[in-house]
Amino acid sequence: MVNTQRRAVLIAGPTASGKSALALARAQEGQGLIVNADAMQIYDTLRVVTARPSVEDELLAEHRLYGSVPAGHRFSTGQWLTAVAEILSATDPAREVIFVGGTGLYFDALTKGFADVPAIPEAVTLAVQDEVSALDHEGRMALLQREDPETAARLGVADPQRVIRALAVKRATGKTLSDFQGAEQPALLADWAVERVVLALERQILRDRITRRFAAMFENGAVEEVEALLAQKLDPSLPAMKAIGVPEISGWLAGTLSREDAIRLATTATHQYAKRQGTWLRNRMGDWPRLGLEGQPLPG
Repeated sequence: MVNTQRRAVLIAGPTASGKSALALARAQEGQGLIVNADAMQIYDTLRVVTARPSVEDELLAEHRLYGSVPAGHRFSTGQWLTAVAEILSATDPAREVIFVGGTGLYFDALTKGFADVPAIPEAVTLAVQDEVSALDHEGRMALLQREDPETAARLGVADPQRVIRALAVKRATGKTLSDFQGAEQPALLADWAVERVVLALERQILRDRITRRFAAMFENGAVEEVEALLAQKLDPSLPAMKAIGVPEISGWLAGTLSREDAIRLATTATHQYAKRQGTWLRNRMGDWPRLGLEGQPLPG
């Protein structure tokens, strides 16, 4: 009997771990389709800054959802999942689909289901953001407990972005995040044959790669990309405006940071981001097989 089950490969890992190269090699082996699972690589304008695949690499295999959203937009996990569903429905069922990226929530949505929260009007989010920004931790938690006690109890720590999200959802829809999560959609890949891998480089190797990569970015187009982004005069709260490298290069362009300080601060921010990704990967993807440098299996 012919196996008609669709196949997907999920390649996760921290920034600079070599995910895109591994995905490209896998796609070339069997003419697979590569789908972006990185929240920042979604946005246009910032190919170099967000380490999107190069134009040359995109010619070697089909890539989807890279630079596909204008930098002036906010793109949610729900919108990403809808876009993925459309891609999968239009893809030959016999073709392997390779998801690659560092956004853990995207992989959760694919494999564990997702609460379909409606798009929240930007005006609501900005109003909540202004209100929350004036509060300390205790104030944020008190506000969240009044309006969404269940989410407050679940969070434990009043992370500003999560508080803003929960309050914006409640005020825009009249429902809490928990209400939507109780009606979670089934996982998009529930019936697929799924191969999962996490790239897990030795810490110092990853740090060295991050350091070298940002220095190279600065010399190879990152500055010009940030200039193009700033020329759009976008809302500073937009995700693309907060991409690592954008605030630092903006500071250098404005004369408030030296070149060396801009590179140092962006590199430090990237190290910190990689550390947060590593924590997510250990906590949420602890049972995924680990691969080391150049995609080699780790011992044990």
